[in-house]
Amino acid sequence: MRQGSSASRLLLVGCAAPAAAFFAAFWLLPVALLLALPASKGWGTYFAVLTNSRYLQSLLQTLGLSLTVTLVTLLLGALVGIALARQRFRGRQLLLSLLTLPLSFPGVIIGFFMILLGGRQGVVADLTHALGWGRFTFAYGLTGLFLAYLYFSLPRAIATYTAAASAMDLQLEEAARSLGASRWRVARDVWIPELAATTLACGAIVFATAMGAFGTAFTLASKFEVLPITIYNEFTNYANFALAASLSITLGLITWLVLWVSRRIAGPTAF
Repeated sequence: MRQGSSASRLLLVGCAAPAAAFFAAFWLLPVALLLALPASKGWGTYFAVLTNSRYLQSLLQTLGLSLTVTLVTLLLGALVGIALARQRFRGRQLLLSLLTLPLSFPGVIIGFFMILLGGRQGVVADLTHALGWGRFTFAYGLTGLFLAYLYFSLPRAIATYTAAASAMDLQLEEAARSLGASRWRVARDVWIPELAATTLACGAIVFATAMGAFGTAFTLASKFEVLPITIYNEFTNYANFALAASLSITLGLITWLVLWVSRRIAGPTAF
């Protein structure tokens, strides 16, 4: 028995060793280097995002954009997802597939879509030019980024709310209606509590995705800088690796903290 147990342990160690080596080489080592790199320029580099107005503005703009996108995504995603969960009609699955199709698109393609719509040679610019109003564009600033982030995030919320609303116990709603509750009372007393964990988990994921989105921002953020683009500029254009590492740590800490808090509140089953 002891020989068999020892052989099983050796086999387990042998199977786990490649995974452990890969984890150490491609996760632990880069993270350790990232954490240590700002110290080479002085400990104040870790707080550059708070002491430099340009970096602080980039962080605040990223936070504001991500929070706004998250709130609008949750609102629209809940309305559409609940409606799809409650209604049964021909073509429902096709409609759901079309609404979630952007999940298959990378951020660069979504940015390209926004340029085709609101760029200098886009549909809106051609239309306003034909009407004699000049070439109106909105793709390269805050509006373009907001719409592109929303387009990228909304399918996730719709799919999440559709699944969560479909799994709800409809007897709770029927009981509330039998007691004379109005639609708003049913939404407040039944739907919101039942979908609270889903909302928190979905909101955390949407926020984290928006905070770290690079492809879409790289395509559109010429007039509105967000933190991923600031990080990219620091290590690509200026070779300032220590500062880029500091900004990366800030971005990572914020997104990790939001995900950790939401997981603690909503519970692990919500993710």
